[in-house]
Amino acid sequence: MVLRPVLPTAAARLADGGGLDDRPGGPVWVGGRPPEATASTAAAVAQSVTLGPYCPGWGLFTITRADDGTAVGSICFHGPPDDEGEVEIGYTLCPAARGEGWATEATRLLADWASGRPEVRTVRAVTEPANIPSQRVLERAGFVPSGDRGGLRTYVFAEA
Repeated sequence: MVLRPVLPTAAARLADGGGLDDRPGGPVWVGGRPPEATASTAAAVAQSVTLGPYCPGWGLFTITRADDGTAVGSICFHGPPDDEGEVEIGYTLCPAARGEGWATEATRLLADWASGRPEVRTVRAVTEPANIPSQRVLERAGFVPSGDRGGLRTYVFAEA
């Protein structure tokens, strides 16, 4: 697996429905399209350049298969670390790629990277209470439940 950063110009194309397929060297998505949540996250990345602040490394990444470069989903930070050193991650997979461990591996990679940064004290993720598959992904990736926030279940990364 490879996590590839989606830079603001590519994010703008993705948000507009371009899917990145139309640019040379861009990923082809399993199932032909990126997940819906990827486009909305891409829009936020594209807007962060004008609304500020865009912080390279703290945005959107495609989750791609190393063997053929096919994108199976995306994972992101919901922004750079805040003043308390907390950063939140989120992920989504193409329906055809679910249940194969991609989200778990990508979540672990991103959480490991973030937790190694001096400005990060907490890596957090949230899920809907009924989203048991996402909760299992987080637990397999090294996160532990940490309560509820705004009707969502929260998890924090507990370094292994």
